[in-house]
Amino acid sequence: MTEVAPWLVVGLGNPGREYAANRHNVGFMVAELLASRVGGKFGRHKRAVAEVAEGRLGFGGPKLILVKPLTYMNLSGAPVVALGQFFKVPVENVIAVHDELDVPYGDIRVKRGGGEGGHNGLRSMSKSLSSKEYARVRFGIGRPPGRQDPADFVLSDFSSTERKELEFLVDRAADVVAAVVQEGVEWAQNKYHGN
Repeated sequence: MTEVAPWLVVGLGNPGREYAANRHNVGFMVAELLASRVGGKFGRHKRAVAEVAEGRLGFGGPKLILVKPLTYMNLSGAPVVALGQFFKVPVENVIAVHDELDVPYGDIRVKRGGGEGGHNGLRSMSKSLSSKEYARVRFGIGRPPGRQDPADFVLSDFSSTERKELEFLVDRAADVVAAVVQEGVEWAQNKYHGN
């Protein structure tokens, strides 16, 4: 039996304690939860400026390589390419988990390909991979209130009201990632969109 290609799950965020609770770092939060689910521990990788954790989804399930790039958001693509080559992951087995301004808070959407919607992490990944055909798990953070600059909004922490639901939503986003790996993007869309 041939080994199934592993999956590279990239949680997008910024390194450093000052960013840890930012809306922009929800990708890191989901990656950390997935690592705990598969029994992986994050450690610095020798081939990329990133922390990596490895594990399998269920007994004998697909191998997950969970990634937290440490390059800051707008340079996320380089470690993704380096790790994709190192672990021999095809682009169709790459999943980016990221915050999404165009999706209301509390909604999680999944798609393959498409534009970057002004998201610097996605822009960097698309450019470095020379492809947009990776999957995206889009964690809705909604639009900033009033006239707040979107750049300031994504780099601010979740509000106290949002934090009441955050743990549940991170858990749900991790479920969506698992569904994409095990069943595919379309199946995950049918199950999780509009719920």
